Amino acid sequence: MAGIYLTSVTKRFLNYKDMGGKTIARLTAAQLHREPQGAPNSIAVIVKHLHGNILSRWTDFLTTDGEKPDRQRDAEFEADQASQEDIMRQWEEAWQCLTGSLHTVTDADLEKTVYIRNEAHTVIDAINRQLAHVAYHVGQMVYAGKMLLGEQWESLSIPKGQSAAFNKAKFGQQ
Repeated sequence: MAGIYLTSVTKRFLNYKDMGGKTIARLTAAQLHREPQGAPNSIAVIVKHLHGNILSRWTDFLTTDGEKPDRQRDAEFEADQASQEDIMRQWEEAWQCLTGSLHTVTDADLEKTVYIRNEAHTVIDAINRQLAHVAYHVGQMVYAGKMLLGEQWESLSIPKGQSAAFNKAKFGQQ
């Protein structure tokens, strides 16, 4: 079992990184800053929040509290006028921090205790917590991207109505 969990979770994280990155790349800065009706966060704000969250959680992951004293969480939810390039730079910086730190975690570390806001978590639980948080927000980003692009949206997985063709091509199934 050694390495299976860390390999699996790394693969899942990278899948979400890819989905979010492709969504950002497909949109203009104006679209990234558009707030859907009802005042949910724009994609730009979601990226800004994930950037702050990931840097806080994964900087010195095994040795310091995951909620760093200099994090300005409330400011992460304030709209700004970041360019698409700046938004993508935040995205990439966050993921470099997460994946770089995750690659230092060993199987021996998985049962150790780390803290997030002074709450004890096993390393496995802290990683799972982050994976769920990322998945939640990347799902919001993809959904908003689909709404913004409408018919121009290109599916990030199997397009609607294409499962049979996908299965036939991939597995020779009818």
